[in-house]
Amino acid sequence: MGIFRQLGMENYDQASIDWEITPSNSFTIFESWGSKTRMIRNNRERYYYFFIDTWRQPARLCLMERGIKHARILAEIKAPAEMINRCISAQGGKAGLDKCYAVDDGLRNWLSDNILGAGHNESLVMTIKEEEPPEDMGTPLALNDGSYPELNRVLLRQTGEKLADDAIAALARSHNFFDKKYNPAGHFDNYLVDSGDERTAIDLRTGLMWQRYGCDITSIRHIREYVAEINDQGLAGFHDWQLPTMEEAWSLLERKQNNKGLYLHPSFGKSQPFIFLADARIPGGYWFMDFKQGTVFWASGTIPGGFGRLCRKL
Repeated sequence: MGIFRQLGMENYDQASIDWEITPSNSFTIFESWGSKTRMIRNNRERYYYFFIDTWRQPARLCLMERGIKHARILAEIKAPAEMINRCISAQGGKAGLDKCYAVDDGLRNWLSDNILGAGHNESLVMTIKEEEPPEDMGTPLALNDGSYPELNRVLLRQTGEKLADDAIAALARSHNFFDKKYNPAGHFDNYLVDSGDERTAIDLRTGLMWQRYGCDITSIRHIREYVAEINDQGLAGFHDWQLPTMEEAWSLLERKQNNKGLYLHPSFGKSQPFIFLADARIPGGYWFMDFKQGTVFWASGTIPGGFGRLCRKL
């Protein structure tokens, strides 16, 4: 399509407009986990749709790109003002708090004739470039050069188990881990250092090496494939990466939220707010560590609903 080529998108010939997506159903599709209408399966997928934005006047027709973790306006389309206003009036002129409207058949036909088809008119498209600021990773960690105090090493369970709900509080207290729900007064001191490759960090207290980032939203089946892939590739030169146990993940949980809104050291990426654990739940489901809420929770794990961050024993 001409507009995608004009925007300089890779594989522009494979992009298409989803006319079924509207401002009113975008929350259900993209943000309501477990919804029957949810269509996103991984972070590589992109969906494009037009909508009318009335936050500013005059109202403007925009092209939106949505993914699993982002929404950005790619372009403003200079459609005839009378067509935009007619579309708004036909919907009662009330869009709710988001002040956004779906396009009607008249605008859809105009877009098909002037923007999407052979008659693409570049002068009617005003591209919008949004630069995402680099992620704040906090004060750099000290390098793992041996210049650190003597530490009391803590050995944590490394093998996943099946855990019932009534066992979680006692586990949280076993090493006085902080958990906003199960042990809010807890505090566990780790000692993070930089492993030197920008992709991993080492906790000298637990003897664990951690991914700083990880994988995008996924299911239990795909997270297992991801672990195998990471080990095949040999991340940081090692082939024994695995999902953390609940205790291992708790050792990273901090009592205060960082500037990314996570109960986690800022040297870890913000893109994995809750992660799969190695532990399954009795009677069913899988356990997750939620760095955003500061606690553990369980879910089915069979539909995409969790991220991955792996660790390994030094």
